[in-house]
Amino acid sequence: MAGEDADERASGRIARPRVLSALAVVSRVPPRNRTYELKGDGETGLSRYRASGLPMGNGAECSGLRLAELVAAVSLASDLGLGQPMEHLLRSCRLGLRLAESVGLSEDERAVVYYVALLGWVGCHAESHEQAAWFGDEIAMKADRYEVDMAGRAGAGFVLRHVGAGGPPWRRARLLAPLIASHGKVAGAFEGTHCQLAGQVAVGLGLGTGVRDALHHVFERWDGKGRPAGLRGEQVALPARIVQLAGVVERHRREGGIDVAAGVARRRRGTQFDPSLVDRLCLQPGRMLSGLEAAASWDELIDAEPALRPVMSEEQLQRALEAIADLADLKSPYTTGHSRGVAELVSTAAGRCGLSAGQAAELRGAAWLHDLGRLGVSSVIWDKPGSLSEAESERVRMFPYFTQRMFARSARLAPLAEIAGQHLERLDGSGYPRGLSGAALSPAVRLLAAADVYQALLEPRAYRPEYSPADAARVLAAEVRAGRLDGDAVHAVLGAAGHRLARRREWPAGLTAREVEVLALAAQGHSTKEIAGRLVISPKTAGNHIEHIYLKTGCSSRAEASLYAMQQGLLGEPRAAQT
Repeated sequence: MAGEDADERASGRIARPRVLSALAVVSRVPPRNRTYELKGDGETGLSRYRASGLPMGNGAECSGLRLAELVAAVSLASDLGLGQPMEHLLRSCRLGLRLAESVGLSEDERAVVYYVALLGWVGCHAESHEQAAWFGDEIAMKADRYEVDMAGRAGAGFVLRHVGAGGPPWRRARLLAPLIASHGKVAGAFEGTHCQLAGQVAVGLGLGTGVRDALHHVFERWDGKGRPAGLRGEQVALPARIVQLAGVVERHRREGGIDVAAGVARRRRGTQFDPSLVDRLCLQPGRMLSGLEAAASWDELIDAEPALRPVMSEEQLQRALEAIADLADLKSPYTTGHSRGVAELVSTAAGRCGLSAGQAAELRGAAWLHDLGRLGVSSVIWDKPGSLSEAESERVRMFPYFTQRMFARSARLAPLAEIAGQHLERLDGSGYPRGLSGAALSPAVRLLAAADVYQALLEPRAYRPEYSPADAARVLAAEVRAGRLDGDAVHAVLGAAGHRLARRREWPAGLTAREVEVLALAAQGHSTKEIAGRLVISPKTAGNHIEHIYLKTGCSSRAEASLYAMQQGLLGEPRAAQT
């Protein structure tokens, strides 16, 4: 959908749907710890950042952005993916800090709580495509989870109510049998992937193993019935126990008030939640739960960061934005690697348009951010093979606004967000979400719009196949003639596209050229059978290739493999591998 008007998306030009079997997320290969390229300064603890305003880089150019600001902004994207209003996680974080203070945690320990609360659900959308295949609107399902103690009969009833939601009875029945046969492996695989990705983000941001390990526990339970490891009691990291309680209680406080929230905590005491933490909360629930809106305002929340005041270098910021964009693109296999492609295009095209190096860097940052708002729209909509309803189209048209709002409160990120939030506006005023036109659209916005359209056309969507580069260029030329895209911007983007890929002879992790082809197709959501058909090989051979890819790369799910392909720049390689 990225880069295309809602009118085109709603027109329903249908290509064969490409849906990866949701059972494919069940791990057959143990995960290997991998981290993003972004590194801290080599230490694993948090105490190295004690000094106020200490830069994270070693003499590198300072971005002026505190790490807390970036993480807090990303938490707003997680809110959307959880079906919660923005700032839910900010309020949960503030409540978590109150609980941490009440049990006497040190500054460094409270800092772990702070970052786990904000990053705990950063990977919640990574397998939205598969979740939607099982449960329909995955955002609605995640919102409903807050109502249920997800163990025993209550958890089983929740799954039965949601499996195949929104589909006909026959589809629900067809999904139910393999779901039961998996004995919880489907949900466990989803949650395991979520925890792994969240931990990778934390390490990539330089937050160390304390935050990473706690993030691996956010789906564990006090009674040992959680996932992915079935940890029990104090085996679950204390910051994770605090964050679990704070998130659920904040949701019920917001919807029902303090007494309702305290009641939910008591009912789940000793099952989902640590009894001692529930007792602390319920000893003085008014003091714990009052005033969270004011306490969790943007400035208050940033200032509440315990112990740490790390400021990112410019290089670290760009690499962090790149990693965040990769995660956002996992929302759908149809957009895997999209933001990387757009960023590469605008980086090259900016020089062709005479933009300075600083302007090009800002534009590249906006390209990393431009699709974060997609997380607020269900994969049922993004991956729908037919026409969208009016309500679905309106939801799609809001996602650039979500992007802009996420980052608007940070002085450093707000200019990037302003560009990113306008990338679907058009010169003739036909774009969205604000209907801007003409002179209201800066040269940077015009370049980003052209690059986004071109990159999107090269990628398949649920409702159409991918375009060839020549056909994509013709579409852009037609958009210029129609007065929707800027001619100079399109010229620069097409020039950049003609020189951005080079033939590769050696592949990472010892992958063969054929395995690179299989990996790229799998990342786009093709099933094993569809991959076999595309490459004219047997399904068994395609399956063997996938097994070899997982073994060589250390991946254990489509989401991890897709992320690996993005990071290694392999998504544009099937054609190159054949040449």
